[in-house]
Amino acid sequence: MQTQPSWRYAPPPHPLVEAIDAFDDNYVWCLRAPRGRLALVVDPGDAAPVERALDERGLGLAAILLTHHHPDHVGGVARLLERWHAPVYGPAIERIPGVDHPAEEGTRIVVEGIAATALAVPGHTLGHLAWFVEPFGGDARALLLCGDTLFAAGCGRLFEGTPAQMLDSLERLAALDAATLVCCAHEYTVSNLAFAAAADPGSDAVRARLDEARAMRAAGLRTLPSSIAIERETNPFLRFDSAGVRAALAHRLGKAPASRLEAFTALRAWKDGFRAA
Repeated sequence: MQTQPSWRYAPPPHPLVEAIDAFDDNYVWCLRAPRGRLALVVDPGDAAPVERALDERGLGLAAILLTHHHPDHVGGVARLLERWHAPVYGPAIERIPGVDHPAEEGTRIVVEGIAATALAVPGHTLGHLAWFVEPFGGDARALLLCGDTLFAAGCGRLFEGTPAQMLDSLERLAALDAATLVCCAHEYTVSNLAFAAAADPGSDAVRARLDEARAMRAAGLRTLPSSIAIERETNPFLRFDSAGVRAALAHRLGKAPASRLEAFTALRAWKDGFRAA
């Protein structure tokens, strides 16, 4: 019998957490309540795959959590609310139709035995939230539902915020417990790791993770969730102080970055124009 490969950069799955595919590369995260037949969903940009997934599993909708206002994260809310009368938690400073429980830094909610706290992480948008979910369902790991702020081996584009805001947000997330599962909203891992390999060419960990991610995608597997430990090891936006990334930036800029903020800003600008070979 052929054994399944052991993935170094794919943490063991959480028994009650699942990613629902939406659009080309979005993930809507589904958290099943420890008891009963209800679930929370995070960033349902498209209602149809969420309805299909819940129906197939015999689940009802207990609540919707939103991270920011972009349509591919909120576009399915109205249709879901036509069927289920569920509370919708989202950023207080962003105008998102359907949000009836505005949340801000420190807002803590408990829904069907699942406790989550809002973390303000501006940068991608000004009101962007991440949801930190306390361990539940017999799994000792916390969850970080981080939308488009922290990606596997990357970070979100700066559509509204500043580099300083994004830097502060990422450093805050990087300080979470290493075992925390990182549940971001897009399958960007391979392209992000291709950039990471250019930005940190001496990193054996980055190359190994890129090879693994390519193999997983070729096998039709998701590369998420990640973990804070994995991101600390292989994400250049959490490692821009490392010798390898700083050397690559100095070569690209023709000089060493004068500050941590300059290094981060240059790295983000590099990624904006990067195209993998």
